[in-house]
Amino acid sequence: MFIKGVGCIPFRIYDKKSHLLAYDAIMDCLEDADIGLNKIDAVVCSTLEWFYTGEFQRHFASLLSATLKARIPIVRTPGACAGGGTAFWTAKRLMENSEFNNVLVVGAEKLYGHTNNSAKVLDEFMMAMESRWEQPAGINAPGSAALVANEYFQRFPEATTNDLALINFKNHSNAFSNPNAFFFNKKVTLEKIKNSPVVASPLRRFDCSISADGAAACVLTKDKTDIKLMGSGHIADYLPPFEREFCSTWEGTTLSFKEACEEADVEIGDIDFAEIHDAFSIVELISYEDLGFCKKGEGFNLVRNGYFNIDGKVPVNVSGGLKAKGHPVSATGLGMIYEVVKQLRGECGNRQINNPKTGLVHNIGGTGCTTVCHIIKKIGR
Repeated sequence: MFIKGVGCIPFRIYDKKSHLLAYDAIMDCLEDADIGLNKIDAVVCSTLEWFYTGEFQRHFASLLSATLKARIPIVRTPGACAGGGTAFWTAKRLMENSEFNNVLVVGAEKLYGHTNNSAKVLDEFMMAMESRWEQPAGINAPGSAALVANEYFQRFPEATTNDLALINFKNHSNAFSNPNAFFFNKKVTLEKIKNSPVVASPLRRFDCSISADGAAACVLTKDKTDIKLMGSGHIADYLPPFEREFCSTWEGTTLSFKEACEEADVEIGDIDFAEIHDAFSIVELISYEDLGFCKKGEGFNLVRNGYFNIDGKVPVNVSGGLKAKGHPVSATGLGMIYEVVKQLRGECGNRQINNPKTGLVHNIGGTGCTTVCHIIKKIGR
């Protein structure tokens, strides 16, 4: 399977509904792919938008059909914050088991707009994460991540919140050169990160990603291009973290990456760079370990040594990540794919890394509930 084109709009606040954001990303993608909509055999889309903005239009696939003026198969695959990655995984499996030659994948989300009631937005957001046990107990998304961080620091006391600050500083420094990082393409000091207000101890404001409106798209094709999707893995894990052996070890990451590596016939040492899900800084830290870049409890050493910096051994979140680029939920996973493809093509300007060949996309929904990994490689035609 190959990638023919990618598209993305800046992640920020828009005065548009989600299907119109999707349209903009799709048009950008089709232009990049140099293909007309009439050549698209099917669409796989992802959005949770009706939760947040009060539109209450759950039949997004049909709404997208009307927007595109296209009567073709359109499938919606929500997956919380992993919706974009799940849609991409679904499109790949769909193509493998059909005669479809070109499938368009799009993720779009509008988190700002029709309601200014932040309590209502937060309440409905938890419905996409874990609303059966944690939400009634008063836990929200930052609170859940904070519990993970506290367990991690208890298990591995050599790690500190200063290590999380270094991750945030890395990502903000990277976002400064990313035109799609609308909110935080500005310089942020390490001191400001360390001294930002506490949100849910031990996590501070700069440990938390910023919500945004946005959309991203991709065309998967059976026609050979110079960008190949080598392998994908998808795992759904238990909904509440406390049902797992450790809250700070997410087996969905390990298993989905293993599945992707087996399909791609690669190992962790073959990965040149990665876009890793960093909805919270602690998630990026534990993902280093769950993916296998190091043993459990040793990720902070690599952070201190600059291993994941843009000029390090394995650059991570050169886009700025969710933390500094923005996190429009269902668009996030496809925004990661956009960045990896652009890096492999050498089209990232000041944030371009040196001669990458193989990239990893790692996308999570909820507190380790749904995890998707994709391995994408630049090949010769």
